[in-house]
Amino acid sequence: MKVLLVDDEHAMLLAMRMMLAKIEGVELVGAFQSAAEALDFARKTEVDLAFLDIQLAGDSGLELARRLRSLNAGLNIVFTTSHTGFAMQAYDVYPLDYMVKPISRNRLAQTISRAAAGRGVPAAQEGEAADNRLEIRGLGCFEASSRQTGSVKWMSRKSMELFAYLVIHRGRSVAKARVIEELFPQMPYKNAETYLYTAVYQLRKALSEHGCKQMIVSAQEKYQVDIDCADVDFIGFEEDLRQCLEINESNAAAAMRLESRFTGELFEGIAFDWADDERERLTLQYESFARRLASWLLGQKQYREAARLAGRIAARNAFDEETHMLLLQAYGAMGDRQSLQDCYASYKQLLQEELGVQPAPHVEQLYERYR
Repeated sequence: MKVLLVDDEHAMLLAMRMMLAKIEGVELVGAFQSAAEALDFARKTEVDLAFLDIQLAGDSGLELARRLRSLNAGLNIVFTTSHTGFAMQAYDVYPLDYMVKPISRNRLAQTISRAAAGRGVPAAQEGEAADNRLEIRGLGCFEASSRQTGSVKWMSRKSMELFAYLVIHRGRSVAKARVIEELFPQMPYKNAETYLYTAVYQLRKALSEHGCKQMIVSAQEKYQVDIDCADVDFIGFEEDLRQCLEINESNAAAAMRLESRFTGELFEGIAFDWADDERERLTLQYESFARRLASWLLGQKQYREAARLAGRIAARNAFDEETHMLLLQAYGAMGDRQSLQDCYASYKQLLQEELGVQPAPHVEQLYERYR
């Protein structure tokens, strides 16, 4: 199957290239950052499936889709976007799929499989499991689902919290007394014990619909989750961080793809007090990695990518001095004086209003150098 990529983000093109390279039966024939280049290419080259960013810089992904269809009526189109608000407009051109970034390998493989099935050709899904494996997302949310059955339907908030609590322990057993202390802190022990048994029953019942009832293990007054039965995004993310100690040309694309997988803090928006330490630890690991990646991008003169990445860190940690220095360097190197001035002014104002201090002398000197 011949695949075309169109996305104005260079990092997204690199990430998609890597994922597509691992799916059998797929040939990436072109990757472009503008609609004009993609259209010119499609006039001369056979394409079966096109992945289009719905918001292209200076162009409309929807209009590009219509023009590609006028060249090839049988072309399968998949829209990719960072926002869900364009879904209804996207379906005006009858796409095969609509995918919200970041895109996982499994999700991409499923879409490729659908496209291949429609054309009557085989497509293999990398790592496809024969069983109904559970997928757990904890970055930016807390969700669990399986390919065959869909989302886990929690019977109560406490059963959902219990599952998150056990998952965060990564397969290690936790004493019943500790579970009660952290999940039912204000409740008399006997009452809490009854509620815990109810939550375990509800959790097992919810998971049984996905063939995962035995995932919750209890023995000798201890509880644990069999983590080998699931794919957990934050566990995989942290494991991959450990493998990316040094960023260089050979692993830069993988590093950018890895950074994009951090879609939010652990269980973001959900008030699990017992998760605070783990949430902070994982966020600090991400920020350290992202700063190293931004610094490497600066060294490679990829200033826009460096600024985009540093801006993402600053949005989460507005007081981080190192990140603001990276931003100033990127804007200065690009010659973007307005962004340079805005960045420094907002950082200076934040420090003054919140902490009553001025930017450090070396930050001011860096600003003055580019101003």
